[in-house]
Order: sequence, then C-alpha cells, then structure tokens
Amino acid sequence: MNIHSPKPRSARYRAIWISDFHLGTKRAQAELLLDFLRVTESDTLYLVGDIVDNWALKKSWQWDQLHNDVIQKLLRKARKGTRVIYIPGNHDENFRDFAGSRFGRMAVRLTDIHIAANGKRYLVMHGDEFDGVVKYARWLAYLGDNAYEVAISTNAVLNKGRRLLGRPYWSLSAYLKNRVKKAVEFLSSFEQAMVREARRRNADGVICGHVHTPEMRTIDGIEYFNDGDWVESCSALVEHFDGSFELLDWRAATPVAIAQPEKHHAHTSGHGRLASAN
Repeated sequence: MNIHSPKPRSARYRAIWISDFHLGTKRAQAELLLDFLRVTESDTLYLVGDIVDNWALKKSWQWDQLHNDVIQKLLRKARKGTRVIYIPGNHDENFRDFAGSRFGRMAVRLTDIHIAANGKRYLVMHGDEFDGVVKYARWLAYLGDNAYEVAISTNAVLNKGRRLLGRPYWSLSAYLKNRVKKAVEFLSSFEQAMVREARRRNADGVICGHVHTPEMRTIDGIEYFNDGDWVESCSALVEHFDGSFELLDWRAATPVAIAQPEKHHAHTSGHGRLASAN
C-alpha cells in the first residue's frame, strides 16, 4: 500500500523496536534516524542489532558527527529513564561478549521476551541466528554484503535523478529482493524459522530485524513482526499502550510498498504508518 501521511511532531509509545542502523557506513540514514529519536519517546526501547557495522569499519572508516549524535541520543534516552535493551546482530556481534551486562538503564542481551500490554509474549532477537548464509557460509554473507553496497550506491544515483524529476524514492535493492526467486524463498524460509523458534519458546509472536524488510504477518498462528531497517525502509515497530502494534514509515510522504498483514487491520492514515495490528 502507499503511504502519504505526515510525521508527528511528537509521540509516546509503550515500546519501540528499531534495528539495522549500520552506523559506520555511507548508507546509514543517520539524519532520518535522529529525527525519529528526537520526536518519539517510549517506556522501553529495543535496539535489535546491527547498530554499528563492524564489518564495514574493518574495511574503511565512514563515521561522521551524525553517527556520534545517534549514539549520544540513545545514551541520553537511557539516562532520562527509558529502559533500553540492546540485542547485538551479526554486524555488531563483538558486543555479544557483553550479553548479560547492564550499563545504567541499558541492558545487553542475546534475546529477550517482551510482555505486551495485552499479556502476549513476544520473542525479540536480531534473526541472523536463523540465516543459513550467515551461520553456515560466512564468506557468502560477506560477498552478499558487498553486493548490497553496490546496489545501494547505484540506488543513490538513480534516486538523485528521480528527485530532479520530482519522482518519489524508489529502492533498487528492495525491487531486486522482491523479484529474485531465491531471495523470496530465503525470506519465506527465514520467517518460518523465526516462527518455529517463537513457538518452541512458547511465545505468541516474534520481533526481529536482520533482513531489512518491514513486515507484520500471522504465520501458523504466530505473529511475525520485522521492524525493517534504517538504510532503506527507515521504519520502526511500535507498541501502543493498548497493546496494539504498528509499523511506522519515517520517510514521511514517500510511497512505500509492503505486504498487507494477515489477520490484522491495516491503517493508511495517521503519521507515516505502514501497518498495524491489534
């Protein structure tokens, strides 16, 4: 569906999930992320992995003041009372060594169980644990990451031209992922694996990142929520105080295509919403 809704000046939620910032790369949308962090508040903030891209930083240093500002803003939220839970991903896996540690109101965990306002239990994890490429063929994951860099660079050139023509943002890599059969099969397998793990842990749903594809679906009775990323979709998953969930699109008036959530009611008005679930 297409979204043309304006962003709110401020909003407060029971919980927020954001992931895949990839700070330390040129593709990180730090300015949009800062805008989101400045105008939203929550009781709990989940950082669901790949916050800092250590893979990229090993090759070249792409870190500017905006990247510093994002980290400082997150730490400031924790100091002011937000409960921050950081779940490292594969690109920032070095921080998994600190799992179980607390730094003020910030906790580092490998996974977490979130209890929603309506009592439902959600398994929260980055998701790379169930990505066969990352788990069993690490060299292929690095190759895929380099190919993704090329797609993003090409995408930047294409969208510069589209802006000059007054056309909206368009994602080349998202288009390719949705058109390539193997990629579609991978996403389906990934979602199924996440759902199986949630069921194994007696959870009602699973919340993850990793695949950079915002999604809200019910699969075999288990809710699958993916908060997207801050490279392309610039999206966040939020829980309202009544226990309902919603995906927010922070590209403001940019049309965004996303599958309708199954067994959920989708909203097309409000503040940059992608979808919502009760």
